Amino acid sequence: MKYVIRKAYWNYEKEENWINEMAAKGLALTDYSWCRYVFEECEQGEYIYRIELLDNTAKHPESIAYIKFLEDTGVEFVASYMRWVFLRKKASDGPFDLYSDLDSKIKYYKKVRSFWTIFAAIELTIGLSNVLLGIINPINFWSGIILSLIGLGFLSLRHNIAKKIKKLSQEKKIRE
Repeated sequence: MKYVIRKAYWNYEKEENWINEMAAKGLALTDYSWCRYVFEECEQGEYIYRIELLDNTAKHPESIAYIKFLEDTGVEFVASYMRWVFLRKKASDGPFDLYSDLDSKIKYYKKVRSFWTIFAAIELTIGLSNVLLGIINPINFWSGIILSLIGLGFLSLRHNIAKKIKKLSQEKKIRE
């Protein structure tokens, strides 16, 4: 039986945790589109899920090659949205970590930080422009406020990721 759940996440790690909680309850993610998750019944804890930000969309030749490489290691491609991909692996196959060493984790988090920085800059630029245009048209003012708040949300995501990068970098220095 299929279950469709509509839910919005800003933080991909919280989203990934929620999807893994659903899998632990016996619901396997089978498809995703913007804020729409499709689950099917499975054995409780059958899968472990990961969400990853690719350098390109999932249909780009480099991404296709990377996904094929992952599939050769037992990872299943579930769905994609823009540059984000949803991946899963049978829990019985053992741990599922895409980035096991500190250098690769730091590099990955820097990519995610850049992604959110770009979105924050775009939202804040458009939002603040609309606030200024709100002097002439009040509708622009309120849409500008909303876009600016979204941009601030993206900045908070960026900030949280920057803290993780700093923590991992400090851990790397300790290990060296």
